Amino acid sequence: MVLYFTSNVVSPPVTLFMGADKYENEKLIKWGWPEDVWFHVDKLSSAHVYLRLHSGQSLDDVPTAVLEDAAQLVKANSILGNKMNDIDVIYTMWSNLKKTEGMEVGQVGFFKDNEVRKMRVAKRINEIVNRLNKTKREAQPDLQAEREERDKSEREDKKRLLREQKEREKEEERRKQEEAELRSYTTLMKSENMTSNMCPDGNDSDDFM
Repeated sequence: MVLYFTSNVVSPPVTLFMGADKYENEKLIKWGWPEDVWFHVDKLSSAHVYLRLHSGQSLDDVPTAVLEDAAQLVKANSILGNKMNDIDVIYTMWSNLKKTEGMEVGQVGFFKDNEVRKMRVAKRINEIVNRLNKTKREAQPDLQAEREERDKSEREDKKRLLREQKEREKEEERRKQEEAELRSYTTLMKSENMTSNMCPDGNDSDDFM
């Protein structure tokens, strides 16, 4: 089961989502998208909350208000963190999550620690948590199928872009060739490069006695 929340602090609204338990979190860790941002309470057990960005976007593109919504959501879904003030919430791109053998269910590490960001949450803000909870819906998506479809679409897009690039290169080569042929023809037709069959005395060289 995956839980979905609508964050309407931006227009258009964005969706935050998380696994209903640690086993669902494990699926999200495995079948997340490269466009996903992952949120978690630092050094405490909490929900794994995700935000899906558009292709080409980065952490710098996430509005501060959305970061705050995500941070409040993971805090509210942390048994210990929900009762504490001044906690830290960490977030990074899904592609930076590192899962190795021997890790517990739902546990992750990072490939690059310097790509993990941290934000301080002073206290629980009930107004935000209540607003998000009012939008909560549950679903049982096929996470693997969704990821495979996403990857298939990306491969097709790359193939299309490659075809378009090759067509542009062929068209550019054709244009250059036509320009070269035109320059060659223009040079050939210049009067100083043309020969005449007239004799120097003005008589046609084909005249005969």
